[in-house]
Amino acid sequence: MTNFEYTIKDELGIHARPAGLLVKAAKAAGCKVTVEKDGKVAEATKVFALMGLGVKRGDTVKVSCEGDNAEKAAVQMKAFFEANL
Repeated sequence: MTNFEYTIKDELGIHARPAGLLVKAAKAAGCKVTVEKDGKVAEATKVFALMGLGVKRGDTVKVSCEGDNAEKAAVQMKAFFEANL
């Protein structure tokens, strides 16, 4: 398992558009990807679960990648977060 933390910079946090893009990126990652905020965990492949975390600008989330491609997926997911959130 590989983890990283990221502080959200998008003014609206994780809302519908970036959540949809995040789902696509997580599905392409080739392993299980989860996002955690304040002890609540959501699978990154489920848009409503992500939006249910209530992530706002300035919140720090922990992203975990678990599986065969975890390290490569973590690099890809971190790049996604930096470019989109």
